[in-house]
Amino acid sequence: MPLSNAQDYPIWINAGIFLAAAVMVWIAGTRLTHALDAITVKTGWGQAFVGMLLLGGITSLPEIANTITSSVTGNPALAVNNLLGSAAINVLLLAVADAFIGRDAVTSAVARPSTLMMATLCILVLITVAVAITVTDVSVMGIGIWSIVICALSIGFFALSVGYNERAPWTVKDVEDELEEEGEEASDKRSMRSLVITSAVTGAIIFVAGFALAQTGDALAEQTGIGTGMVGFALIGLSTSMPELSSIIAALRLKRYEMAFGQVLGTNFVNLSLILLGDAVFTGGPLINELSRFETVSALLGAILTGVFLIGLLERRNPTVMKMGWDSLAVMVLFAGGLVVLYAVE
Repeated sequence: MPLSNAQDYPIWINAGIFLAAAVMVWIAGTRLTHALDAITVKTGWGQAFVGMLLLGGITSLPEIANTITSSVTGNPALAVNNLLGSAAINVLLLAVADAFIGRDAVTSAVARPSTLMMATLCILVLITVAVAITVTDVSVMGIGIWSIVICALSIGFFALSVGYNERAPWTVKDVEDELEEEGEEASDKRSMRSLVITSAVTGAIIFVAGFALAQTGDALAEQTGIGTGMVGFALIGLSTSMPELSSIIAALRLKRYEMAFGQVLGTNFVNLSLILLGDAVFTGGPLINELSRFETVSALLGAILTGVFLIGLLERRNPTVMKMGWDSLAVMVLFAGGLVVLYAVE
């Protein structure tokens, strides 16, 4: 049953595949998080590093599949809306997980300089996307200059964030105690080889199931009559963000708060760099020129939501409302308001 022709299947079949793939992604994402957490303990790598580089990269696999498919078939706007939708939804998922876990405000437990740097730089890349759409693009050897700039910034900022903990001239006064407590927790008894195999297998499951989510989500959107922009941003964006939701909740349950934030921000860096991939396989000119106000607002919404959490990370306060931090509540309200604005401009 080729999923590339999912629009030809009855809606109930697509819904069944969608739900089955979502369950597979949820289970695989949870197991992946536990495996990578054990690798963190055994290797001494930082939570933010593992979340940003490994967890973020693996959970971006569904977006890679959807970006290639949508761009090759001549629908680059759908691909970019998926990427920008995922960027905003990933931040929203942190707020949802904060409410789900029901402890102190999740931002009160994050203190690594690298996490703050990642959030700041991610905002800059999202703003760059909005600027690129506004001023339009020109092609160089079949690829838009702005796509190259966005990819270069995403990768460069990603690399800049990785080693910032060691370079930062400051630290939060209680961070050393927090790191000491992390090191005292019981480690996983599995061998490194077993953990690597588990990570590879769950990553493969996430890729296949994530592709199924994207294809059936697109089909369901067409069959239900939802607008193209909202399809990519909301439905497919949510579909391809299912790995992030399961792994974020798993990380927070393990009290790996830095890993959860690192994963979200690392995933967003990877996703935004994929605009160049979409441009490379799209044959209709610079991909950026196929975008409009909808995508501009989408990028700015992601920047605003990240900015709200950045404020929470800087404040590091514990007050909660409805079992979540005030910043998480603000993210939820702003996301809902953003959807209204997006619906109006589509």
